[in-house]
Amino acid sequence: MLASVLGVDEPDVGARSVAVGRGILATMAQSSDEESIWVEALAPASRKQVWRELGIFPGGPLHELLDSTTRAMTNIDGDYVSLAKAALRMGIATFYGVQVPLEMGQDALFGTPQPHTAHVDLGILDPDCVNILPNGHEPFMGFALVKAAEAEDVQQRAREAGAKGLRIVGSIETGQEMMQRLAESDVFVGMTGNWICEEYAIATGAVDVFAMDMNCSVPSLGEIADRYGTKLVAVSHVIGVPGTHERVDYVPEQAEAQAQRIIDIAIENFRERKDKPRHPVGRTQEILTGFSTEAVLGALGGSLEPLLDAIKAGSIKGIVALVSCTTLKNGPQDSLTVAVTRELIKRDILVLSAGCGNSATQVAGLNSLAAQELAGEGLRAICEALGVPPVLSFGTCTDCGRLALLVGAVADALGVDTPELPMAVTAPEYMEQKAMIDAIGALALGLYTHVSPAPPVSGSPEVVKLLTEDLEELTGGKLALGDDPVEVADGIEAHIERKRAALGI
Repeated sequence: MLASVLGVDEPDVGARSVAVGRGILATMAQSSDEESIWVEALAPASRKQVWRELGIFPGGPLHELLDSTTRAMTNIDGDYVSLAKAALRMGIATFYGVQVPLEMGQDALFGTPQPHTAHVDLGILDPDCVNILPNGHEPFMGFALVKAAEAEDVQQRAREAGAKGLRIVGSIETGQEMMQRLAESDVFVGMTGNWICEEYAIATGAVDVFAMDMNCSVPSLGEIADRYGTKLVAVSHVIGVPGTHERVDYVPEQAEAQAQRIIDIAIENFRERKDKPRHPVGRTQEILTGFSTEAVLGALGGSLEPLLDAIKAGSIKGIVALVSCTTLKNGPQDSLTVAVTRELIKRDILVLSAGCGNSATQVAGLNSLAAQELAGEGLRAICEALGVPPVLSFGTCTDCGRLALLVGAVADALGVDTPELPMAVTAPEYMEQKAMIDAIGALALGLYTHVSPAPPVSGSPEVVKLLTEDLEELTGGKLALGDDPVEVADGIEAHIERKRAALGI
């Protein structure tokens, strides 16, 4: 697929892989004066027309980022309309020009996610094992660690140190990326949870190495790691967590040797940790994960028709993409995310979960087959027939590109533009920059998009009006706010019912 978009015609798979990799890097740096190859190839035709008319059809993401950063500097762009257009360009470029090629690139390297059972929550940490937790958003070192740890000599060294064995345990989005693609084994055992859980994971006294890539390793970890016997290892050059013990910055060509170095650190740490106090957590949750677009199509027999038929019949009223962080700004950890999800599935609305919000629904058991009982009658019947939960684990916050492709595929199958679909987006506990650009990308697609807490724009009545009213006339998208789960679900359901009525279904 990647080669097709990039126009690479190379029969040898090795040469094709190199050409595709170079092609992806080249398209990242397309000028903002050019039209993005990825957007042109993958976005729905109806959307491309709207984006051209509005002047928000983006070029390459690096130049869009440069333009946006420059606009935000002192006394350059003080016009909220042009700043909003720049943000919309960035949202579109992020979905199609960044997330799609990078996620599909990871599929090419490590496999496309397919449904399988997995386990989550802190109970998967066995203090009698050497435990390495890859944490962040880039799973490359995590996959290298799993491959290295599968060797019998590595497991033997762990046993000689007094452990039952050596395990790789996923944490936050790196864990989601791994869990989406890897079956559980004696080596890879699942993941702990989202970013707010990481301090608690270390506080169990069962973690030997916390391997930190790209983002969401909190700055308080050094003190906690020292107290509970964990080594903090940075595996990305951008990581600057105070108290980091070792640096093994990822270099692709050296990944195998670097993984062995991290394993050595972990085994040596276990020798020091094994006689210290442990605070194990007993609870684990079995889930189904691995629902990529390809997997959804596979579950439906290779076609969207069964899903569309269920929507037309009203068994499934609509679809909501839950793409959320987790935060403590609007309640206890994951509380609003879980409550909103429960409300939606109760109303026969299928939820596709991604991001740290995905961990929230997983730990709460909503991605399990047992959650079928929590769904409305129509959705429950469909889920039982297909053998799937009412909340489909779609991966990480960077899987919004996958979701955009699915939205486009449904729109094309129905012969309508994306704003006409009975679909919506919710981020009940958004926190950081990636979440906001994803929300803006959803608005560019013309989707009803709920976020909580309220973004920091309320000082400008003009911007509030643009986001909540005017934008609907431009892209079809609308920003909705709210932190009461029933009211949030009411708004989403009302939107879906309006779209159903307009489609005559």
